[in-house]
Amino acid sequence: MPTKKMLFMGLHRPNRSPSQRFRFEQFQSFLEQNGYKIDYFYLINASDDQKFYAAGHYLAKVFILLKSIIKLFWISFRAGRFQLVFVQREAFMLGTVFFERQIARKTKMVFDFDDSIWLQNVSKANQSLSFLKDAQKTAKLIEIADLVLAGNSYLQQYALQYNQQTKLIPTVVDTSHYQSVTDKSGTSICIGWSGSFSTVPYFETIVPVLLRLKKKYGNRIYFKLIGDSTYYNESLELRGTAWTASTELAELAELDIGLMPLPDDEWTKGKCALKGLLYMSMEQVAVLSDVGVNATVVENGIDGFLCRDLESWFDTLSSLIEDASLRRKIARNGRKKVQESYSVASQKSKLIQLLDDLI
Repeated sequence: MPTKKMLFMGLHRPNRSPSQRFRFEQFQSFLEQNGYKIDYFYLINASDDQKFYAAGHYLAKVFILLKSIIKLFWISFRAGRFQLVFVQREAFMLGTVFFERQIARKTKMVFDFDDSIWLQNVSKANQSLSFLKDAQKTAKLIEIADLVLAGNSYLQQYALQYNQQTKLIPTVVDTSHYQSVTDKSGTSICIGWSGSFSTVPYFETIVPVLLRLKKKYGNRIYFKLIGDSTYYNESLELRGTAWTASTELAELAELDIGLMPLPDDEWTKGKCALKGLLYMSMEQVAVLSDVGVNATVVENGIDGFLCRDLESWFDTLSSLIEDASLRRKIARNGRKKVQESYSVASQKSKLIQLLDDLI
């Protein structure tokens, strides 16, 4: 089998960014088995990471940007050595597409995205630098790519405005890795949420419902939050747990019911339901806001639940707390749905075919 040389470009080191992990990294071994030799290029190392996403540190951030520019000049000069360059979200954190244009002139370029990144979404720590962003950058990246991979149909429709070579590869999970690993029969019911520092405000929207549930069911239930070790809610008796790659499965395995509350806005319409897919793959009941692609992933009352308001959240969670057989049935159906439509196994051949056709 001839070797196909591919360069993967992302902002972050391996196993750091959920977007990179679930959109590319979990396919890497399969790509290599099918003749791809992959080089991994990233801009922000572990030590720079903490400074770049913290408030202040402006001199350090300037230095990180300068280092990134030097690295990008070097890699764009070498781009012709690869048959394919896979750009995940963006190759550079500022508004320019200069480097991607250089790459696209020398070889085939794939652009992959899994959020509504054409919206100006800047971390709180870097709000003062938002003027360096370009709201049109995503459209420009889509235009110059030879192939665009979109994480859901909403994103695909956006991209098709600028490039007809846009294909849907849903964000998926590796069901051989994410699976039920414990039997919790006879214990208190764990209702949990997994996310990041930046998305904790979404969890906060459901807290009034959780407080009502705690008052109604007492010690029959407890709550878990994964992703922010600084989070604490005294009324819920809830202290957050940090996310790490080494403990992720053990932390997720504790959940019986997984929550994915979201507001209904342009940013969340681009979400790919990853939290829900993780819960479902772990054979847990996924309860999601009826927003965006969530209604495509979950068939309400069959393999998960969709909620429109706080009252429906309360009613749905109450039913699940009171009915263990309902939890088991929905959880089994949810895992089956992921295996069939949202797993690495279900999408890997399509991805290989698209990349092979391109080169």
